[in-house]
Amino acid sequence: METMTESREPALESRWKNGAIWPDNHGVHINAHGGHIVHFGNLWYWYGEHKIEGWEGRLAWHGVHAYSSPDLRHWTDCGIVLPVVDDPRSPICRGCRIERPKVIFCRKTGKFVMYFHSTDANHTLARCGVAVADQPLGPFRFLYAERPEKGCWPLDTTPADRDPAAIAACPKEEELKSWHGDIIRRSNILGRDLPNGQMSRDMTLFVDEDETAYHIYASEHNSTIHISRLTPDYLTHDGTYVRAFRYRWMEAPVLFRHGGRYFLMMSGCTSWAPNAARGAYADHIFGPWTEFGNPCEGTNPDNGCGPDLTFGAQGACVFFHENRHIVMLDIWNPENFIDSRYLWLPVKFQADGTFRLPYVESALS
Repeated sequence: METMTESREPALESRWKNGAIWPDNHGVHINAHGGHIVHFGNLWYWYGEHKIEGWEGRLAWHGVHAYSSPDLRHWTDCGIVLPVVDDPRSPICRGCRIERPKVIFCRKTGKFVMYFHSTDANHTLARCGVAVADQPLGPFRFLYAERPEKGCWPLDTTPADRDPAAIAACPKEEELKSWHGDIIRRSNILGRDLPNGQMSRDMTLFVDEDETAYHIYASEHNSTIHISRLTPDYLTHDGTYVRAFRYRWMEAPVLFRHGGRYFLMMSGCTSWAPNAARGAYADHIFGPWTEFGNPCEGTNPDNGCGPDLTFGAQGACVFFHENRHIVMLDIWNPENFIDSRYLWLPVKFQADGTFRLPYVESALS
């Protein structure tokens, strides 16, 4: 069984209560996790990971699911727009991982471009997957999955980063895990990975006011966030990037801009378990970035989780609606992934140049 329904459809005014079942046009809970909500033309589109029941739901058995809506309240199931394939040689073979899909529109080419974290069932490949389509609902054509910035040093490279002895002494990738903190701090992972490209895991995309697009992703065994500029057609990286939040072990980046300032919300690296969110700001997308702590305020009454656990959730994306930035978060359910729920929470910008994310029952009220 791969769908989840309620015995009766909730009233419209209660459908968008945070943490509840959010039904599509068939009365089925929306199945688009780790997703991305964007506005193209006269419609909103919601892309995300299609989950199935149980622990196996962490893997991609169908592909990227999409929905459309005229008002963010009534969602139509538009099906799988990037399907998995049965070829075991393909990076998008059935049973792989296709995580955190994001879609942006390239005005220069008129194409819709999708990025996602592409990896195997064991979570070892750490690649960036890219697909493209002529329409927002595709079908998306898979292009490639590889590690970004091959052969490229970041803008903030130091002499120590280029030290050949330190690069040669760096442990091999299979010898390290993301929780090997002290070893990773002492190791030149950036230099080690330079020939084959940098690791790319949890990620998001951001299109700036000048139409320049950026790929923001967890790298270096999840220890450091990379912010990479894309080529004008958005199909690959142009070799310009920085390392931000070095050795802070953060994932699930959500980036937005307000009043000329850039903001990031991220989580710690605790897999599916929630942790305290982290906020940061910068006057330039390449930094320097300043952390200001946990932006969350309040408590989720359904599970009792407060700011220390980000209301039991993890950030997925941000969208702009009715002069407000709204952050979408996932309440993951590893025991039954298809029953993972959603939170939409409004961003409150502060006079000190930071932001807060208060818990509300519904962002659409």
